[in-house]
Amino acid sequence: MTIRILIADDHSIVAEGLRHLLATQHEMEVIGLAENGRDAVRTATDSVPDVVLMDHAMPLLNGTEAARLIRERCPNSRVIMLSMYSDAIHVFRALQAGATGYLIKRSVSKEVVEAVRVVHRGGRYLSKQLADAVIDHVVHHTPADDPLERLSSRERQVLQLLAEGHGVNDIAATLSLSPKTVETYRARMMDKLGIHELVGLVRFAIQQGITSLE
Repeated sequence: MTIRILIADDHSIVAEGLRHLLATQHEMEVIGLAENGRDAVRTATDSVPDVVLMDHAMPLLNGTEAARLIRERCPNSRVIMLSMYSDAIHVFRALQAGATGYLIKRSVSKEVVEAVRVVHRGGRYLSKQLADAVIDHVVHHTPADDPLERLSSRERQVLQLLAEGHGVNDIAATLSLSPKTVETYRARMMDKLGIHELVGLVRFAIQQGITSLE
């Protein structure tokens, strides 16, 4: 049985490297590449891959939110998160969003083939680079007072786009909302987080891994 794989990574060198590596496996086929989180969701919805390799730091829609949408629309697709973060909160968020695998990016080339096979069989795969203490925390505990849990999925999407420098009208067009609705989401976020200026929202988004400094 062929395992159909979608690679979502905005770094073309990484994406091509993964495609070349997976192409050497006789039972695996890369069916597409996506350069941002929204393209990943659209492509997954159209092609329904068996496995999605999802970079955490995706523009327009980060990997966690993209994974959440893909799992809602394509419940049979498995998502493996590729991330630079090895702390418990980011692993927990990815698993909560529906990811069934989590790989630390520095070890991706060594583990990705095994991870794809494991999640395709219905299992979970956590990178060997993760400390046992982190895995134990993720499996048995809920991080206390995760600030992102105060925000809805749509509010988190607006937050990322604001932090990436998109204006209200651009965000409205991207999310198929009215500018007034986007402004309402922004006001609600500021109220929930106790942050009352855009620079503070940007700082918060970076600190929480919603978007990166790149």
